[in-house]
Amino acid sequence: MKSEYSVLPTINSVEDLKRLPEKYLPTLAEELRDYIVDVVSTTGGHLASNLGVVELTIALHRVFNSPDDKIIWDVGHQTYAHKILTGRRKNFRSLRQLGGVSGFPKKNESEHDIFETGHASTSISAALGILSGQELKGVRGNVIAVIGDGSLTGGMALEALNHAGELGKRLIIVLNDNKLSIGQNVGALSVHLTQFTTTRTYNLFRRTFDTFVKRIPFIGKNLLEFIYRMKRGLKAFLFQTNFFADLGYEYVGPINGHHLSSLIHAFKNVVKNFDKPTVIHVSTKKGKGYDYAESNPVRFHGVGAFEISNGTSIKMEYIPFTDVFSEALVALAEKDSSIVAITAAMAEGTGLYRFRERFPDRFFDVGICEQHAVTFAAGLAASGQKPVVAIYSTFMQRAIDQVIHDVALQKLPVVLAMDRAGLVGNDGETHHGVFDITLLRSVPNLVILSPASSEEMEMMLDFAIIGGFPCAIRFPRAECPSGIPALKAPLFLGQGVFVVKDNGEVLIVTLGNTIIEATDARSLLKKKGIFTDVYNLRFIKPLDEDALIETCRPYGKIVFIEDGVILGGIGEYAGYVVKQAFPEKEFHMIGVPDNFVEHGDRKELVSLCGFSAAGIAEKVMNLVQVNRKMPPRAAAL
Repeated sequence: MKSEYSVLPTINSVEDLKRLPEKYLPTLAEELRDYIVDVVSTTGGHLASNLGVVELTIALHRVFNSPDDKIIWDVGHQTYAHKILTGRRKNFRSLRQLGGVSGFPKKNESEHDIFETGHASTSISAALGILSGQELKGVRGNVIAVIGDGSLTGGMALEALNHAGELGKRLIIVLNDNKLSIGQNVGALSVHLTQFTTTRTYNLFRRTFDTFVKRIPFIGKNLLEFIYRMKRGLKAFLFQTNFFADLGYEYVGPINGHHLSSLIHAFKNVVKNFDKPTVIHVSTKKGKGYDYAESNPVRFHGVGAFEISNGTSIKMEYIPFTDVFSEALVALAEKDSSIVAITAAMAEGTGLYRFRERFPDRFFDVGICEQHAVTFAAGLAASGQKPVVAIYSTFMQRAIDQVIHDVALQKLPVVLAMDRAGLVGNDGETHHGVFDITLLRSVPNLVILSPASSEEMEMMLDFAIIGGFPCAIRFPRAECPSGIPALKAPLFLGQGVFVVKDNGEVLIVTLGNTIIEATDARSLLKKKGIFTDVYNLRFIKPLDEDALIETCRPYGKIVFIEDGVILGGIGEYAGYVVKQAFPEKEFHMIGVPDNFVEHGDRKELVSLCGFSAAGIAEKVMNLVQVNRKMPPRAAAL
């Protein structure tokens, strides 16, 4: 930590924050921002969103008594200040590193991380469930859901809003709106109204008045309804709050989310005076306090390491699969005007920003609505278009029913481009794309491919678009190799291709991006006098069983490498096919085990799961040594 910090080093717990004199709170906010920028510039992470909620986080922990009061963070990618203020300041430099502080809420890190979140639109449902559970046990305490305006577009958030309004429980929802711009006059008026409508006097008067009107014979109920509608209509006309009022919520705001005293005042009064579900509308600015993030919050939403002085990224030394996909899609769309692209608030992350710039009328960003994205694409396909839906593998999990019911069942030609498949690294458990094979392999009519190189990516995307059938292409957040001669071979449905064939004694079967580790392992083994061949599967579904059997026929030992969960993966199926044909053969699988893999550098996690080059070589070495009845090797590779 920088030596010039004066207040932040004194905050080791929320109790320290509550004891801090109010005059030092602005300094604390400034130092929190500096510290977050300093750490993220070396570890990477979500920057703009965290800089935008610093004052909001301070106010929440200043007023509420966490963990007795439960604060649920939607998505959870904006919890850096929360982590620092709740006792993790000293360890914060380990952010997103193996064994270090997670970039998302983790219950095993702190009692203040009430509910683990990594996907959007879940906080209101979770908070309402926690509140209902506490009431059933007779436990008191506030429950607060902090949700952004982007997450509020998700269907699950709207479902929870509807349910919470119906139940009428005292749930507090903080709507963090980082897009709304409030002019000076409107802002001043809204602050005045907020300070008035959240006071004890106002709410006592309102309850007394409501009770009095209700008791007026014959007309009381109707009069109260008329007054309520008039008040709601006037407030909606002035402040656009009719949506929440219609659902049965009290509405407070909008409040300047960077004005600490306004936030603290509003939170205190809501706790004291409101006894029904309440939405506190807070306006914040993404990237607040760091000029480069303020001017370009999209770029600084999720970043790798960067130079603080000028905001420039420390560039990758390789071309990722995402870039190859992005450029290949644009090239195909230049020739075919029926190709359209859809994403769920991830145009930059999925590389579709290039398509958006070139074909704005054929690009659709549906917001954080993966289910809608897939069914919307199905509708486009039904109308004769060729939709490509680019969504991270981990988020595609949310639209499995739509893939089954709306795409595959109807045999609609929708292409699902699943980026970040496999282990993604520092974002951890909630973002690893390791379940897509298991979830989708059993879906009828769906073709699934996994490219291992830039040439295969281009071929597979072209194959999927012109195929006229439902198709998914999974590819990783990793280097996309090119120039491998064997991978330039044409595609044949269900069949793979030999990458290296030297009549080796062991066959290594790869899937997509594991080809680099497999070929590197082969080189390590060759130095030890063990010869292996490498076969790239290409297709996850369909799998040409006869071709696979013939491929495996000459080998006594087959090792299958899969950047996905082993349980229910393609390796299990391939192994079953081979063992049915050749019961005497040894078939071994290496991949993601049956547990959630923590955050860390992707290379570290690949090694942890056993399919690094060294891990594969060690597995093969041990198999061969057992077969040759050789003593275990004395030295590591």
